[in-house]
Amino acid sequence: MAMPKVRGENGARRMRGWRVRAAWLALLLALPAFAGDLPPPAPAAIVAQIDRGQFREAEAAIAAALAQPGLRPEAREALEFQRERMRRILLDFTLDAGQAKARLRKPIPDLTDAEFARWDAAGLLERMTIDGRTRYFKRAPSNLFRLSAEARARRAEQTPFDDTPMETLNAHHREARAEALAGGRSSVAPRRVRVTQTVTVKADAVPAGETVRAWIPYPQELPGQQDDLRFLASTPAAHRIAPASAPQRTVYLEQRAQAGQPTVFSASYELTVHAQYHAIDPAKVVRATITPELRPYVEERPPHVVYTDDLRAFSKRVVGDETNPYRIARKLFAAVDRIPWAGAREYSTISNISDYALHAGHADCGQQTLLLIALLRLNGIPARWQSGWIYSDGDYEDIHDWGQLYLAPYGWVPMDVTFGQLEPGPQDDPALRWFYLGGLDAYRVAFNRDWSRPLVPAKQYPRSDTVDSQRGEVEWKGGNLYYDQWDYHFAWQVLPAHGS
Repeated sequence: MAMPKVRGENGARRMRGWRVRAAWLALLLALPAFAGDLPPPAPAAIVAQIDRGQFREAEAAIAAALAQPGLRPEAREALEFQRERMRRILLDFTLDAGQAKARLRKPIPDLTDAEFARWDAAGLLERMTIDGRTRYFKRAPSNLFRLSAEARARRAEQTPFDDTPMETLNAHHREARAEALAGGRSSVAPRRVRVTQTVTVKADAVPAGETVRAWIPYPQELPGQQDDLRFLASTPAAHRIAPASAPQRTVYLEQRAQAGQPTVFSASYELTVHAQYHAIDPAKVVRATITPELRPYVEERPPHVVYTDDLRAFSKRVVGDETNPYRIARKLFAAVDRIPWAGAREYSTISNISDYALHAGHADCGQQTLLLIALLRLNGIPARWQSGWIYSDGDYEDIHDWGQLYLAPYGWVPMDVTFGQLEPGPQDDPALRWFYLGGLDAYRVAFNRDWSRPLVPAKQYPRSDTVDSQRGEVEWKGGNLYYDQWDYHFAWQVLPAHGS
């Protein structure tokens, strides 16, 4: 490509702009082929502009890059996804200051402007400045009460949070530990559950007669954790179950849209889920030999697991001079557990989730898990992901993320840093505090054993959730259908466990 001739100050600016565009083009042309349902990496300059809220500048850079001749399809997809990421961010950050205050005045009728300003200045109300306008995360008002004891106390009506019963030490935890110790095994206290997950695409979201494609999450086959899996039925009846080798497993379904009618998909199955408990003796834990099989689990995996300077500094402060892998893991687990849980913005909008969790002042389960995975790997402790859905004997259910770490000589053991440390009662063994570092309850179904892996069959368009797979995914030939175009629902029944 011939270099343009330029003169003077304006010419120098044009020269700098040409160099930037040329650098972008070189990067875009070099991008490797990427799975269709996961967006390829985009130029770092554009990603950073979006993260800073410079949407106008990012849009101009995207348009300039898209206009370059010879652009590879993967590069075009990467740029178009950054455009879509901006749209999704705007769907998450919908409130101005007046609207955020109005929401807070429902639980706090006498909220003052000074209180709002103080909480805002403390970073307790998540916001972005986008093209010069301050926009608040739509869940920031409700999240405030999880982040601030002062705000909680100001509510006119003191109502408890709707948290899972497994976040409080209960009979199931005690049952699992007692059974594991008595029988000398780690897989115990099974529960059998029948599940139907439904995805409902809103009427006329897709033109009548067009084929709608849906992926509904489906359980992994995990010996000692969940087994005896039986597929029961689907709507429509024709379906394709991803192979057991798929890290993010789904049931794939298709049907045609009808005018004025929602398009409904469902999948039903049964399986047995086992609680797990490993009685870990720190004195027996040694540094694991990093075999080729373990190597991927101590490595960085951009964009969400990167050993940044801030991550290294945080790790050093927490770990200190400790060298025992289990004690390191416990320190890191406790440190991440101290990050308060709060409702999360969509994962596909975040450029580095572990870094976000480190700095945001709050995090949800997947963000906490990715941060802990990054910290463990940084310290040479293999760590990996699991995620899916949690349920109860009552009416509680939700989607959820957790993980596993490798401790020699015990092997892979579970961890759930969001459920975190339990509070033992006076009659309990203190070891129950650390139930979720080496143990797991039986009230969860794992759909995924990794994050950001292609679905089977692969989507044509980038997913609504480019990291996790719990709610489902939907598309048609005109593009991906985002969460504002469909809903999901779980129905379940706890059954007698086989052999009980």
